[in-house]
Amino acid sequence: MADGKRLEQVRLGGRGLVVGAQGLGCMGMSEFYGDTDESAARATLDAALERGVTMFDTADMYGRGENERFLAPFVRAHREQVVIATKFGSVRDDDGSMSVNNDPRYIRQAIDGSLSRLGLDVIDLYYMHRYDPKVPLADSIGTMADLVTQGMRYLGLSEVTGDELREANAIHPIAAVQSEWSLFTRDIERTLVPAAAELGVGVVPYSPLGRGFLTGAMPAQLQGNDIRSVFPRFTGENAQRNAELLTPVAEIAEARGASMAQVALAWLHRQAVVRNLTVVPIPGTRKPARLAENLAALEITLTDDELARLDPIAEQVAGERYPDMTETAGSRES
Repeated sequence: MADGKRLEQVRLGGRGLVVGAQGLGCMGMSEFYGDTDESAARATLDAALERGVTMFDTADMYGRGENERFLAPFVRAHREQVVIATKFGSVRDDDGSMSVNNDPRYIRQAIDGSLSRLGLDVIDLYYMHRYDPKVPLADSIGTMADLVTQGMRYLGLSEVTGDELREANAIHPIAAVQSEWSLFTRDIERTLVPAAAELGVGVVPYSPLGRGFLTGAMPAQLQGNDIRSVFPRFTGENAQRNAELLTPVAEIAEARGASMAQVALAWLHRQAVVRNLTVVPIPGTRKPARLAENLAALEITLTDDELARLDPIAEQVAGERYPDMTETAGSRES
């Protein structure tokens, strides 16, 4: 995307929510991927909006609320232009342990907390971050539906199966589903992507660059405060094997005069055409230069031959996405 050219705006599914064709994941501005230069992160937010990025993604658990507080001044200053997406349901306890809470009382507390930290009256897109099968969707989605227009505009789900999406959508229309989707991770193509296409629900891929692996620029040694240091795909022999899978990405990038990140994102954007649904990736970055690089992926249309070369990568990836996969949609699919 040439400098100064603004992003195409697209509709997330058929639900009326219009956003830039690529969003910005803001999680890493607060934690998980090493130290952050706050001034550079704020410059990235400004540059994104100037280029037509309108959907900014956060969650109440990122920094235990600090990411929402970090975004608050920016969102309020540009409220008419910004679509803010946040999430509830993935809970970090004081001892550092994680749990999932879909209880209706908790949902009401969670949205009040997010609204307070963001300094807003309304959240544009509110996701259930993780799904607890012990709480019926009739209760959790029903509670979210009750809060539409009272504190949120559109509903979303994250890490759900196709059947779970269908059940939730029958209770209240779902605007978007957010799941990990990239050349390294294609689990959602089994049931979720077909269901989203059928129902007219937009797909918002997180970690579309494989948490940085697909850029070809992973550091030799991850910082101690970089969560990837405990992820199976980034450690030991798995990391070495996965690095070898990047050869076709690198070759296509070189042939096109593009970066590997641009090829990986172009592959995702091509899926929107191939699978007949709206796809809005949310690559995260804290640097304006990386933002510009990522947005330029929208100018690349991969050929069928290039898609065929990239297709085998995911099935060869070594290691799981997380150390514990029990809260993922894949763990609930037979």
